[in-house]
Amino acid sequence: MRVLLADDSVLLRSGIASLLVELGHDVVGQAADGEGVMALLDLDPDIVVLDIRMPPTHTVEGLDTAVGIRRARPHQPVLVLSQYVEPAYASRLLAVDAGGLGYLLKDRVGDPDELVAAMERLVAGETVVDPEVVTAMLRAARDPDPIAGMSPREREVLALMAEGRSNAAISESLVLTERTVESHVRSIFTRLGLAPAADDHRRVLAVLAYLRSGRSSS
Repeated sequence: MRVLLADDSVLLRSGIASLLVELGHDVVGQAADGEGVMALLDLDPDIVVLDIRMPPTHTVEGLDTAVGIRRARPHQPVLVLSQYVEPAYASRLLAVDAGGLGYLLKDRVGDPDELVAAMERLVAGETVVDPEVVTAMLRAARDPDPIAGMSPREREVLALMAEGRSNAAISESLVLTERTVESHVRSIFTRLGLAPAADDHRRVLAVLAYLRSGRSSS
């Protein structure tokens, strides 16, 4: 993969770059802030990996930059790294267009296989949402209906859908047939009053939009 990195921490940025190079990937550019990232997009990276907090305010510059990248290059895969579980930020990012967008906690960087696997999924057009962020979204929801009326299995499937998993991936994770998973997915959309979408990305957006509305429960 051709990777463009952005983080104001030279130590962390260099560490990720060295790790990726050792694993056979090409780090085509590095930047310390959002402006620097935008200036390097002409390097045509396969994926942009950036910290959510960068200069000048160290709040959500990375998130704003990710949105700007997608406006400039609608299909550019972007992975946002965050030190903290921030469900609202993840929801804002994925509301742009979930395909090829990811929100991962920095703890995952410590596991090279997990980090690269997430990047490969994004380059393939999938969506990646850190499981801890998904859990926080579910816990933050208030109203007991309609998730309270779902079966435990439907809740498991819904959580995996919110992580951006395909039916095949859900099938493998829960040791179910794909036909069974498809049945659960149809039931979930029916309970939520949402029409099933043609692709996984729209499914993720629908789930996140629903969780963001505060009508679900843990």
